[in-house]
Amino acid sequence: MTRPAHLVPAAALARGSAPASGPTALDPDRPGRPGRRGRTARRGPGAGAGRARGELPALAVLLAATAALYLWDLSASGWANSFYAAAVKAGSESWTAWFFGSLDPESFITVDKPPASLWVMGLSARLFGFSSWSLLAPQALEGVLAVGTLYAAVRRWHGPRAGLLAGAALALTPAAALMFRFDNPDALLVLLMTVAAYLVVRALEHASWRWLALAGVAIGFAFLTKMLQGFLVLPAFGLVYLLAAPTGLGRRVLHLLGAAAAVVVAAGWWVLLVTFWPGTAPYIGGSTDGSVMDLVLGYNGLGRILGGGGGGGGGMSGGATGSSFGGAATWQRLFSSEFGNEISWLLPAALVALVFGLALTWRAPRTDRTRASFVLWGGWLLVSGGVFAYMEGTVHPYYTVALAPAVAALVAIGGQLLWTRRDRLSGRVGLGLLVTAATVWGFVLLQRNDTYLVLSWLVLLVGVLAAAGLVITPVRMRRVAVLLVLSGVLAGGAGTASYAVATAATPHSGSIPTVGPAAAGAGGGFGGMSGMPGAAGRTEGSEGSTAALTELLQGAGTRWSAAVSGSQSAASLMLSSGTAVMAMGGWSDDPTPTLAQFQAYVAAGEVHYLVAGGGGTGTGGRGGDGTVSEVTTWVAQTFASSTVDGYTVYDLTRPVGGGDAA
Repeated sequence: MTRPAHLVPAAALARGSAPASGPTALDPDRPGRPGRRGRTARRGPGAGAGRARGELPALAVLLAATAALYLWDLSASGWANSFYAAAVKAGSESWTAWFFGSLDPESFITVDKPPASLWVMGLSARLFGFSSWSLLAPQALEGVLAVGTLYAAVRRWHGPRAGLLAGAALALTPAAALMFRFDNPDALLVLLMTVAAYLVVRALEHASWRWLALAGVAIGFAFLTKMLQGFLVLPAFGLVYLLAAPTGLGRRVLHLLGAAAAVVVAAGWWVLLVTFWPGTAPYIGGSTDGSVMDLVLGYNGLGRILGGGGGGGGGMSGGATGSSFGGAATWQRLFSSEFGNEISWLLPAALVALVFGLALTWRAPRTDRTRASFVLWGGWLLVSGGVFAYMEGTVHPYYTVALAPAVAALVAIGGQLLWTRRDRLSGRVGLGLLVTAATVWGFVLLQRNDTYLVLSWLVLLVGVLAAAGLVITPVRMRRVAVLLVLSGVLAGGAGTASYAVATAATPHSGSIPTVGPAAAGAGGGFGGMSGMPGAAGRTEGSEGSTAALTELLQGAGTRWSAAVSGSQSAASLMLSSGTAVMAMGGWSDDPTPTLAQFQAYVAAGEVHYLVAGGGGTGTGGRGGDGTVSEVTTWVAQTFASSTVDGYTVYDLTRPVGGGDAA
C-alpha cells in the first residue's frame, strides 16, 4: 500500500521519490488540487517539521555575522556613488524630488533609474538626517534581509542546513559584499527578487493565486528599482509555476495571468502618475524625449541589450574594454576579469548542481518540489546570466549581484540532494564534482592576486582531497563523510569569503566600484569635474580644493545656485555646497535644457552662475550634447566670467557690457 506523501521520509522527498499513485507530492489531500487538510504536510520537509535543535541560534549567528560584515565601518565610503547620494539628499529636502527621483531638490532632472531605492534611502535621511550612515545603512540592512529571505525560501523545502548554507553563500558573495555597502539600486533589486522567489515557493505549495500575486507585486517594485532588469526572473517564475503548481492547467494559466496583472499594476502606477503629472515634472534622465517609456525601452531597455541608441545608451557600447565594461559579448564574460571576481566563485559548482539536480529528478512527478527548485533557481541563473553575458550595450560587473541568490540556492540545494544520495555512485560522484568545481575555480581566481597565493594552494589541496574522499569513502563511514563534506565546504567557500571580507574592509566610491583587496579605494567610473568635492567619493567633513567656489554657490540666493554640464559634476557641487545645481545634459547627454529654456531660467533670475572647465563635462568624457554646447556658447558670449579655484565661473546676473541678457 502506498504511503501518503506526508509520511514519506524527508530524504526520499529530497531524492525526488514520491508515491507511485494517489495524491501529488505537493498535496496529500487531492490529486492535482490544493487540499484543505494536512497543512503541515503541504509545507514540505523543511517547513513542516518543527525547528531543529540549534537552528534558531545558527540563523541568529548567520544574520548577525552578515550585519557585521555589511555595517562595519560603513561610513568609510563617504557618499559612495555621489550621483545617487545627491538624489537622496534632494529627496530628503523635497517630497517632489523624492517621488520623482530627482537629482536636485528643485527637480530639474531625475537620475537615469526609477526611484524605489532612492525612496528607501531618502526616508532614512529624513528620519536620521542626511549622512553617509543614513545613506548606506538601509542598503546593508537590505542585504541582511535578502540573506534571511533566501534562507527561508530554501529551508521550506530542503531543511535548515540547506537554508543556512544558501544564506551564507549569498552573504559571502563578493558582489553582494560590494553592493550591500553601496548606494546603487542593486541592493533593493536583489532583495525584491529574492522576496518574489520566496513568494513563488509559497504559491507552489498549494497553488495559491494570492501568494503568486504578491510575487508579482514584488517584481513590479523591482521594476521601479531598476526597470527591465527586475523582469529577468519572470521566465523562471512563470515556467516553474506552470510546470509544478498542484492544480489543473487552466487554473495555472489563470493564476499566472493574475500575477502578470499584479506586476503591471505594481510597476505601472508610478509610470502613469509621472506620465500624466498635472504640474511641471522634471526631465526624465536618460531619455531622449523626457518620457518614462522612452527610458524603459531605450536607455534602460533595448539600448542595454542591443547597444547603440536608446537615449545615452549608445555612448558606452559593449565593445568597450577593461573591467568597467563587459568586453566581448560571450559566456566567458562571467568568468573573466572583474566579472569573475564578483560572481563566479561558486558559479561552476552551481552549474554542476543544476545538471545533477535535473538529471536525478527528471522522472519525478510533475509537482516534485526538488525538481521545481532547480527549475526556479536554475531558470533565474540561466536567463539572467545569459543576458549579462551576451548583452551588447552598457554592462558593468556589479550587475551580476542579481545572480548571487540563484547561485547560492543551487549550490545549497544541489549539495543537500547529492548528500541524501551518497549511498549511490551518482550521489558520491556528484558531491565530488561539486566540491572540485568550487575549489579548482576558487584556486584559479585566487591565483590572480598575489595576496592569496598561499591560500589558493591550501584551497586546492584540501578541496581535491575532500572531493576524492567523498567518492571513495564507504557509505557506512558516515562520520568520515561528514568531515569530508565540511572540509569541502570550507575549501570551496574560502576564496569567495576572503574576497567578500576584503571587499567589505575597503572603502568604495565612484560609479563603478570593484571587489577584493586590490580595489583600494576603488573609485572607477566617471568622476565629474576634477577637483570638485565628491567627484571621487567625498567623505563627510572633508575639505576639497574648491572652498571659494563652494562659498560662492552658498551665497547665490537663487533657485539653482549654478548650472554645470553633467550630473556627476552637479552632484559633486550639490554635496559640497548644500545648494541645488542644474545638471545640464544629465548623465547621458540628455537634450535638456534647450537654449530657449535656459534663457527663460536666466531671465526669471532662477540660475545665478554657470560653472565650466576643470576637467570635462561630467558625462563620462563623451562630450556635451548639442543643446548644452549651445547654452555654454551663449553664456560665454553674453556674461562676464571669473576664475574661481581653477574653474571658469560665469555670473548670469552680469551681462557683458552691462546690457540686457535676454
